[in-house]
Amino acid sequence: FKFFHGPNPYKSQPQVATGSGVIVSKDGYIVTNNHVVENADEVEVVMNNNKSYKAKIIGKDADTDLALVKVNDSDLPAVSFANSDSVLVGEWVLAVGNPFNLQSTVTAGIVSAKGRNINLIGNEGAKPNNSAIESFIQTDAAVNPGNSGGALVNVNGELIGINTAIASPTGSYAGYSFAVPSNIVKKVIFDLQKYGVT
Repeated sequence: FKFFHGPNPYKSQPQVATGSGVIVSKDGYIVTNNHVVENADEVEVVMNNNKSYKAKIIGKDADTDLALVKVNDSDLPAVSFANSDSVLVGEWVLAVGNPFNLQSTVTAGIVSAKGRNINLIGNEGAKPNNSAIESFIQTDAAVNPGNSGGALVNVNGELIGINTAIASPTGSYAGYSFAVPSNIVKKVIFDLQKYGVT
């Protein structure tokens, strides 16, 4: 490359990726997807009011594609958790996130299925992750790149899942989205807070 084009102009430029997250405690714990922060050198959290924070990664769990980050603040508005085992197929849900860098976007749909295993987590590399835990809530709420780590809530605004994946031939929403159920999220958050690992 150097011989034909001179120094590589892209070599030292930082790469930026975006995703979504959910405040799970008033003292600044935020859950997102592992794939959102996986190779990050720095994590910046920007709230709906455009206040930004440098965040610390508390822990990551590749087996569930969840991660926990922390910002230094108090009295933040935290989400309430619903029992994801009680979610019904056909129930109305809302997907909240920042697709395509569009801040605070909400889409609506219904729960299409529960307990979906789509062999997604850990199957990107040459060696599959046999310890991956998949029991996704499937919805038809529109989820696109940037929604990863965002909230899937019921009509009462309670968290029932963390939006994680879409099934699509194009990379954009094609009718199916998948969320990690809130009961799994709760367990993983507890372990990451206490031990840094699950």
